[in-house]
Amino acid sequence: MSKRSFKKYLNELPQEELRMQLLDLYERFPEVKTYYDFIFNPKEDRLVQEAKTKISNEYFPLKRKRPKARRSVAQKLIKQFITLGMEPSLIADVMCFNLEIGQTFTMNRNAPDSFYKSMGNSFAQMTQFVSQNGLFGEFKERIVTFYQQTQNENWPYGEEFSKALDILD
Repeated sequence: MSKRSFKKYLNELPQEELRMQLLDLYERFPEVKTYYDFIFNPKEDRLVQEAKTKISNEYFPLKRKRPKARRSVAQKLIKQFITLGMEPSLIADVMCFNLEIGQTFTMNRNAPDSFYKSMGNSFAQMTQFVSQNGLFGEFKERIVTFYQQTQNENWPYGEEFSKALDILD
């Protein structure tokens, strides 16, 4: 169905039937419920704190012995925040936190090359997001500190981090 056809359908629908369909969508699809919950009661700070806790638990678990260190957990949360239209500075904060906790994780452990490649992708996405939203001034110190530590620790794929940092120039 095209957007035009959908608009026509909505305009022809009686008010009560429209309400019933929205309520049905809210009950059926968790994404719709999440969206409306966020719209009516954003509590962005609480969502950011919960995200940071989940990300931290991936690398430094409280209930299990071995860390899973899955980048995908953070990426899903970040994507959800972008979809919800959360404040860009809060999203960038979560992106930086993800990189910083990953970096802390590698200080005590030998991570596979794929982990470093994945972190390079996260760094590139973060620098692009910060650049697009004009947040470099706010996150400059964290970005530079992260980059310098990757260079000091001789992370694999160092040129990928350099290329990502060039986006900000």
